[in-house]
Amino acid sequence: MSITSRSDKSTGAEDDALMASLATGNDTAARLIVERHLSAILALARRMLGDQAEAEDVSQDTFARAWGAAARWEPGRAKLSTWLYRIALNQCLDRLRKKRPEPLDPDFDAMSDDPDPEMRLQQRQVATRIDEAIQALPERQRAAVVLSHYQQLSNPEAASILNISVEALESLLSRGRKSLRQSLRPEWSELTGVPESAPGVHKAERPERADQ
Repeated sequence: MSITSRSDKSTGAEDDALMASLATGNDTAARLIVERHLSAILALARRMLGDQAEAEDVSQDTFARAWGAAARWEPGRAKLSTWLYRIALNQCLDRLRKKRPEPLDPDFDAMSDDPDPEMRLQQRQVATRIDEAIQALPERQRAAVVLSHYQQLSNPEAASILNISVEALESLLSRGRKSLRQSLRPEWSELTGVPESAPGVHKAERPERADQ
């Protein structure tokens, strides 16, 4: 068994124990669950919605639902992190269907330890372009890209959260990457380290369905 799989099982067991404790009204368990998962849920919601305040609302609602379901939690049936991601993602999709999101704040996720003002300005500009391109993706493509690339989930876990097959996830990722590459053509070589003229960057891709 790999170190990663042992770590995942250990984390899952700890989350199960915390949910059981939460079901008894243990406030410490609630605090620990938030400490373990808030940053990931908040990051997902920010990338999906492009709005810090809405992301915080989604995170709060996600954990409120977790508290309400604690008494019904079945240890070992699902990973708590996957379940929380699914709740948060569904809330994000609901909000996106009700309104068109605004681009992320230019300062979001673009800070650097480099004190050079010109460098920081360039980083903010690139980050803004990336976020605008992500916001322009169809909802499910955006979700696939965020889960796989920003949350760094495995394809099976991301597919589970989206309630689709791994093959369908890979199709969403392929279409999402293609759209991002086209939208970010001026920045693409900087982001990937691959020159635009490099072999394979403009290779013909198999025609894909137009659905999202």
